Amino acid sequence: MKFSGIYALAVLAGLSAAQTPDGFEPQVTPHLDVIFGSKEVTPGMSLTKSARAPTIGLKAQPNGTYVWMMIGRSTNPFNPKQGKPATYLHTVLRDFKASGQKTDSGVYTLTTRATGPVAWRRLLRRRIPPHPHRYTHLLWEQPENWVIPQAAQTQLQTGKTAFNVPAFQKAAGLSAPIAGNYFNQTG
Repeated sequence: MKFSGIYALAVLAGLSAAQTPDGFEPQVTPHLDVIFGSKEVTPGMSLTKSARAPTIGLKAQPNGTYVWMMIGRSTNPFNPKQGKPATYLHTVLRDFKASGQKTDSGVYTLTTRATGPVAWRRLLRRRIPPHPHRYTHLLWEQPENWVIPQAAQTQLQTGKTAFNVPAFQKAAGLSAPIAGNYFNQTG
């Protein structure tokens, strides 16, 4: 009986754990399913590079329209202890909707035909010297008839190497992200 109570607490703690890295803003608790080929990303796992965009989805039946972002974050490869990590914008795609398909693991996949506002950019190639890079995925509900305000468009065009997610979220008129996930890559 005591074991069951401890197990239940561990399960609940795992369910409420952040799906975004420590220190990342905004912190997101709900899980975004991110699948590269046949590999389902669990928060913080190590993954090799991929040229293809992942499949994204939710365990709960999605019924809206969504915006997905993937950003990369890494430290100075020549002196990792120096300064804060830099944030790089990889992609922002809009108009994701439920595809009508469900994976074997129960994920309702989301798809889009949109190629922007920031087209998919594959994961970085081998970096010299090798250093850790973290990719964070965020999913927002897309407001009805959403038009990206000029301030947010400017951030997307000019802020790719020092991207500020909370500033973009505010400028774009987006509420808090509804789901997130991240993985690590070294190379």
